[in-house]
Amino acid sequence: MATLMILRHAPPMTGGKLAGRSDVDADCSDTAAFAWMRARLGTPAAVLSSPARRCRQTAHALGLSPRFMAALWEQDYGAWEGLDYARLPDLGPLTPAELSRHRPDGGESFQDMAARVLPKLKALDEDTLIVGHAGTVRAGLSLVVGHAALSFHVAPLSLTILRRSGGDWSVEAVNITPP
Repeated sequence: MATLMILRHAPPMTGGKLAGRSDVDADCSDTAAFAWMRARLGTPAAVLSSPARRCRQTAHALGLSPRFMAALWEQDYGAWEGLDYARLPDLGPLTPAELSRHRPDGGESFQDMAARVLPKLKALDEDTLIVGHAGTVRAGLSLVVGHAALSFHVAPLSLTILRRSGGDWSVEAVNITPP
């Protein structure tokens, strides 16, 4: 049995703009929240992180020294990068499967992102903490719930816990946040 903890980075400082591959800072000023989360995490056998600045800053604020993996970067939103959330296009009604395949111009779909993240998650053979993105969390959740993982809200500085027994994955918790 292996436990996978995926911690979404602290609140990104985007000024209300979409930042997938944009390398933005994280707001790591809530020292009480970071102290609570650090105590909650315990001592994982391995710590990995997206190389994004917001993930590096979050790991540093938690006193962690992760190994950085480029495959853990957030989804590339292509032409949507840097747009105000209010200016993002309305895609109309899509099923979760259709949404997971939608690729913004010049970017990647959720399926594309999951295709580079999931092999890394499946290869883990010890209890591991990943400091990543909302997309990383949803990719992990997709191991259990498939395309429905896109329906999960993933709060900044929240912890999601998955367990693997053999080839079977289960969800222990989603969106554990400091009080």
